[in-house]
Amino acid sequence: MRPISFLSDFGLADEFVGVVHGVIARIEPELRVIDVTHQIPRGDVRAGALALLRAVQYLPDGVVLAVVDPGVGTGRRAIAAETGRGYFVGPDNGLLAPAVAMVGGAHRIVSLEDERFRLPSDGATFEGRDVFAPAAAVLASGEASPDDLGPEVDPESITPLLLPLVGRRDDSAEGEVWWIDVYGNAQTNVSPADLAALGLREGDEVDVRIGPDIHRLRWQRTFGAADEAGGMLVVDGSGLIALSVPGERADRRYRLASGTSVVFTPPTAAG
Repeated sequence: MRPISFLSDFGLADEFVGVVHGVIARIEPELRVIDVTHQIPRGDVRAGALALLRAVQYLPDGVVLAVVDPGVGTGRRAIAAETGRGYFVGPDNGLLAPAVAMVGGAHRIVSLEDERFRLPSDGATFEGRDVFAPAAAVLASGEASPDDLGPEVDPESITPLLLPLVGRRDDSAEGEVWWIDVYGNAQTNVSPADLAALGLREGDEVDVRIGPDIHRLRWQRTFGAADEAGGMLVVDGSGLIALSVPGERADRRYRLASGTSVVFTPPTAAG
């Protein structure tokens, strides 16, 4: 049997996560479920996709069950993608696409349509329970194959999730904030290699333009290396450049949110 790694925007206040666990356990009590996170902002497909992308390289081979599904009950498809790392089960709304690409792409994708592997329900608002959980459980336990769950679909018809590229010029790297973590650190889509292409390296000061303001921050290796000003750049756990203020929240100090434009340049003499 394979483990199931479960990510959603269900939160923990209601019974939704526990119910999905219960459905899986009733199908196969021995299945292990790893809760990746259930605190994705409600309906934020991009945030869910980025969280899954950050996590997937550390998850065991098995089944990824991901449910961030503002289109639940509509015409969007429910799918299972077979990859070299196992199966990805979730809505066809772009949520799975970056992580599936990260693990090498899908060998085949099926639409979850067979009623034998769905829970009967009078409504169509909880497909995490009624559609995705049963599919994940039977795939993880080996009780069914993708062919049993529904017809194969053309990979070209799957909804992509387009993530912005870093804008690189001779003297700047323009990116955006992808994620604010629980500590207020702001991850960007800019990599250390993007800064290295500007002649910058760890230990250097970097000018960071956020809106009309320019902040001079030092690229540090650890949070403990922050200077008296507190603000710094650091390579986060996903290998990307993040803005941080140890002991404070970088998002509040620098007025950052997901999608905020951030431009990195070598320090100017006037700065």
